[in-house]
Amino acid sequence: MSQTGKTPSDSAVVTRYLVMPQQANPQGTAFGGAIMGWIDMVAAMAAERHCGTEVVTAGIDSLSFKAPIRIGDHVVLEAAVNYVSRSSMEVGVRVTRENPTTGDRQIATTAHLTLVALDKEKKPTAAPPLVPQTDEERRRYESARVRVQQRKERLKQQL
Repeated sequence: MSQTGKTPSDSAVVTRYLVMPQQANPQGTAFGGAIMGWIDMVAAMAAERHCGTEVVTAGIDSLSFKAPIRIGDHVVLEAAVNYVSRSSMEVGVRVTRENPTTGDRQIATTAHLTLVALDKEKKPTAAPPLVPQTDEERRRYESARVRVQQRKERLKQQL
């Protein structure tokens, strides 16, 4: 695996799903667990594209449900690596609900996850550095760096 840096756009993932009745509650809105599963999957895909290895989810650091997603809505998931430590990566995911008949779009969920790059023996391995290119990528990188530091401080206090 090359240790040259990669940009967030090198590994960004965009995918979409259609909310079906079996993924929804009796009120017709998507189960949070279904959305969380899609978030975990798209975050892992972005992390794997970044590091070129298998990854494992170490944690969901934040998850905010902002608007309901209804049966028949299209769900657009966008994931990008925001920050890389040695073997761990923070991946940001934005979930947008889209009404297929009107085209109306609304951010429904946002999340930050930590994923760890694994070697062939399933042990943590170094991930390539992240090289933000745009002002937005640099802003996300700096925000993630602060979140990672705060998370490390919280873990120290818990021990």
